[in-house]
Amino acid sequence: MMLRTIPPKMDIKEDAREVIFTTISCMCDNKHIVKFKKNSEGDFKMSGGGSALSNWQFKNSVSDIEWAADEQDWTNVIAMMNMSTEVIQDAKSR
Repeated sequence: MMLRTIPPKMDIKEDAREVIFTTISCMCDNKHIVKFKKNSEGDFKMSGGGSALSNWQFKNSVSDIEWAADEQDWTNVIAMMNMSTEVIQDAKSR
């Protein structure tokens, strides 16, 4: 899949309160979304937009990915998310 070898450039807004990644399955081209939204304490919480996060089969724990998001380390978040059964196609932030 081209998205693994040549990932698209993604601009995440600095100090974003919400980041939404569109992912695409490497096996069947199904699309899903992964949302990071800040809670009342200012920490990012990750959700699968109605799907269980275990469906992505991330190699890192969800808490490790959330901690990287809390540090605004989006390059690392993207790298950790791309080591799964799906890859990121694009990102939106606000």
